[in-house]
Amino acid sequence: MKRLFLLIAISISPFVYGQETGEEELGAWYMYFGMNRISEKLSIHTEAQFRYYETTANFNQLLLRTGLNYHINENAILTGGYAYIDTDPTFRGPDESLGDNAIGNNTLLEHRIFEQLILRNKVWELLFEHRYRLEQRFLENRDLNDSFTEHRARYRLQVTLPLTDTFFLNFYDEVFINLQNDIFNQNRLYFAGGVNVTHNSNVQIGYLKNHFSNTVFDRLQIGFFFNPDLRKRK
Repeated sequence: MKRLFLLIAISISPFVYGQETGEEELGAWYMYFGMNRISEKLSIHTEAQFRYYETTANFNQLLLRTGLNYHINENAILTGGYAYIDTDPTFRGPDESLGDNAIGNNTLLEHRIFEQLILRNKVWELLFEHRYRLEQRFLENRDLNDSFTEHRARYRLQVTLPLTDTFFLNFYDEVFINLQNDIFNQNRLYFAGGVNVTHNSNVQIGYLKNHFSNTVFDRLQIGFFFNPDLRKRK
C-alpha cells in the first residue's frame, strides 16, 4: 500500500500531494544557471533553483544540478550530470498545519542522473535551441522509508528573439515523457523578457504554465544566467 501511494504521487507530480494543491496560487521559481568554460571543448554546468507554492513563501522544492558539457561545436553540446532534488510535496495555506494526513507529511528526496544533447540554429533573427534529455530518477520517500527508480525523457524547444543588444524575448515549450506507467508526465510553457547585464550574464523575468495530468500551476520565474570563461589567458 505504501508503494502504491508513492507511485501515484510521483507519476502525477510532487506538487499534487496533500489535501490542497495550491493550484489557485501564483507560485515562484528563483533560479541561477551557469556555464563555466574551462577549455576549448569542456565547460561545467552549475544550477540552483528555489521553488515556492506562493511568490515568497510556502517552500516547495530545492533543486541543485551540475554537469560536464562537451562542446562538439558552437551549435552542439553533449552533457552528462547529476541533480539533487528535495521536495516538500504539501501545499499549506496561512496558519494551516499538516494535520494527520499521512501522505501530506512525507518528504521526497531525489538523486537524478541525466544525459542531454543541445542543438542550436538561427533562422533570420530567431535563435532556436533544441534540448533532448534522458533522466534516471532515484526517488525516496524518507517518512515512508520507501524508494524506487523511474526513467523519463524530455524535449524542449526554445526560441530567443533579440530586440536590441541589451533586451530580448525568450519562449520555450517542454514536454516530459515517462518511460514507464502513464506516458505523459507534464508540459511546461514559458515566456519571458530578458536583459543582458554584461557580455556573459543576463536576467530573465517570465511566466510559466506548468501542466500536469489533472492540475495546472502558474509560476513567476526570475532567473540569473552567468557564463564565465575560466580558461587561463596567455
